Formats: sequence, C-alpha cells, structure tokens
Amino acid sequence: MDDLKAVIQAGGQGTRLAPYSTVLPKALMPVGEDTVIDNLLRQFSDVGVKRVMITVSKFGPLIRSYCADGRRWGLDIEYVEESEPLGTIGPLSRMRDRLDGPFFVSNSDVFIDLSLQHVVDSHGEHPAPMTVVVTRQRVSIAYGVLEHAGGRVSTFREKPTQEYSVSTGIYLMEPEVLDHVPDSGPFGFDQLMFAMLGTGTPVNVYEHEGTWIDIGRIEDLRRAQEQAASALPGPQ
Repeated sequence: MDDLKAVIQAGGQGTRLAPYSTVLPKALMPVGEDTVIDNLLRQFSDVGVKRVMITVSKFGPLIRSYCADGRRWGLDIEYVEESEPLGTIGPLSRMRDRLDGPFFVSNSDVFIDLSLQHVVDSHGEHPAPMTVVVTRQRVSIAYGVLEHAGGRVSTFREKPTQEYSVSTGIYLMEPEVLDHVPDSGPFGFDQLMFAMLGTGTPVNVYEHEGTWIDIGRIEDLRRAQEQAASALPGPQ
C-alpha cells in the first residue's frame, strides 16, 4: 500500500496502571530494553509506514521528548493534542484531512509480536473499510454454574471456560470509516462497531495467534516485562 499511515492513541489517563501511570504514560512503560511505544513504532516502520500521528494529553511533553520527530525509527511523527477525553476513535475526527488513504490505528499500550505485513495482505485480499486484529482469549468462571427454569436446575457446569475472539486494539482502516465518526465529542470503538454493523458495513478480522498483552494493569505490565526478558517471539 502506498502512503500507509498510522495513528497511535496515547491520550488516555492510564488509571488502571496506577501508581506507575501517575509518573509515566503507558506508552513509555519499560519493556525489555525499550518501551511499549518503541515496539509499535518499529513495527510500523517495518511495514512501510512513513507518517505516524500520536494523540497526547497530560503526558504529551514526555511522549514528545521521547519520540521527538521519529527519525530514529525512519518515521515522521506528528502530535495531536487531546484536550478532552475523546475515546478510542473520537480523535480521528481531528485528522480527517490527513487520513486520505489506508491507515493503522493502535492503542499505545499494546505489546504484540504481530506481523503488520500479514494484516496488510489480508486487508488487500478481503476488501472492507476496516480490518480488526483479533486474538483468542479464555475466560474462566471460578464457580459452579447452574442453569435453571421454573425453580429447577436443568444443567450444571463446574468452573467452565469460554473462549472468545477479542480485539487487540490494532486496526487497519480505510478513509470511509470516518463517515461513521462524529465531527466532535467522545466516540469509542464499541460505538464505531455498532454504527458500522448497524448500517451493514462489512468489518473483517485478522486472527493473531502469537503473543499479545494489553498493558492495562500492573500484572499485565509485569507479564510483558517477563516476556521481553525471555525475548519476544518472532512475528506470527
């Protein structure tokens, strides 16, 4: 894809990662010898992205100081101020004039060994306004689960486990996605999904089978650091 761009959403407050996030944004949390955002920027550079827009808020000065103009990753980085919380997708409304071709959108707290080239290839082979990178996650219930009707138990399962496809927080979008995004105000990924599916707009998925850690909690950060210490596996 020519002129492929990327947006990294780094304007969140990171409250789940407190107290660490009171002094550092999640994007700059140390993982291995680098930070979370180092990993993302390298991946974008490797797939041919030249221009990255990073949304920032209270930690803007720190992120600007660290990432600077992006030249050490071979990128041109622009910063977009988020003066009020706009959700995952809301900030895109401020970049409409610059998002004139395919573009990645990524949360800034994603630690993943994803091959973005595979996502680009899949997006090209199965055209749609948006491809969502998903991964499988298991949810375990720590209790015996009963189903009942009319006061009688019909089935019983002891500590069942359910598997779901969940969003990794990385998306490849076409400009027409912005038709579903309001011109101002907060707008989340959930609202975008409801809007697109409600109008019959196709949304594709790319299933990632490798490492994915959403660094939203202290235990997740520690797990990412342990993973990095043992060397992050190659792209899957």
